[in-house]
Amino acid sequence: MPLFSFKEPADLSRAQGALEATWRLLKPLLDDPDLERAHALTFIIASLVPATHDEQELIERCLERYWQP
Repeated sequence: MPLFSFKEPADLSRAQGALEATWRLLKPLLDDPDLERAHALTFIIASLVPATHDEQELIERCLERYWQP
């Protein structure tokens, strides 16, 4: 589910903010911070938006999910 599928402006804004913040945190930790990894992060965030209450919770849950095998 890509970010453009959100109909509510608040959800889209929260997702975009979380994507930018999470990518800033992850990028220095990755050996190869390529577009494929950023794309995967977008899908993780999009899937978590409905299950979170605010941007900070979204960031935290996204980081947890990103590092799961």
